[in-house]
Amino acid sequence: MRSFVAFFKKELLESARSSKLLLLGILFIAFGIMNPAIAKLTPWMLEVMAEQLAESGMTVTAVTVDALTSWTQFFKNIPMALIVFVLVYSGIFTKEYESETLVLVFTKGLSRYKAVLAKTLLTVMLWSAGYWLCYGITYGYNAYFWDNGIAVGLVPAVLNWWVFGLFTVSLMMLFSVVSRSYSGVLLGTGGVVVVSYVIGLIPKAAKYMPTTLMNSAKLLIGAEAASDYAVTLVITAALTVGCIAVSIPLFNKKQI
Repeated sequence: MRSFVAFFKKELLESARSSKLLLLGILFIAFGIMNPAIAKLTPWMLEVMAEQLAESGMTVTAVTVDALTSWTQFFKNIPMALIVFVLVYSGIFTKEYESETLVLVFTKGLSRYKAVLAKTLLTVMLWSAGYWLCYGITYGYNAYFWDNGIAVGLVPAVLNWWVFGLFTVSLMMLFSVVSRSYSGVLLGTGGVVVVSYVIGLIPKAAKYMPTTLMNSAKLLIGAEAASDYAVTLVITAALTVGCIAVSIPLFNKKQI
């Protein structure tokens, strides 16, 4: 256990020293502020553009914004935050392969499976911390300006997207173990997500695809019920655990 804790601390410290934590902190805070800010500024921006649009024959009607507008923006922005997160941590194993630093760590007694679990725990914690920080900031501003109660399915919606993020992180870890290149990790992770999305366009297959959780914004207006995502959540959670579980034996057999 001591070796696991020591390795985890090393990984966390390395993230801090490389400014990754700072970058992610700025990213999620910025998105958290941006969601209500865009909603708040929308009427003003439309008013500024009204004259130009009128010259083109277009009429701008009065726009009413509320917390729902801001939460809709949240679900538009969080995919970009997840993409940046994957880009930042796609080299969590590949850089170790290049520098061969893992060899020294393993000779000092750290088990391979502990290395996988420590790196997985780090990325899961950082994604969760960033995601909920972004959510908390948006929630606070929305509560100040409007009323969050208008978003009827807010809790299941944000939980669904958080779980999808965990699934994506688990894919990143799996392909980080398999591939020795950054591009391999990104192509593998992105490829699975794209395939899942395309299959999810088939109505009968949608509930079995993790990417269906990305449509959770529909819960905000009550267009769907939380129970509609029950099967998707179970499958996504199982796939997330499965990716991590498969990563361990694959890494045990990998030549470092």
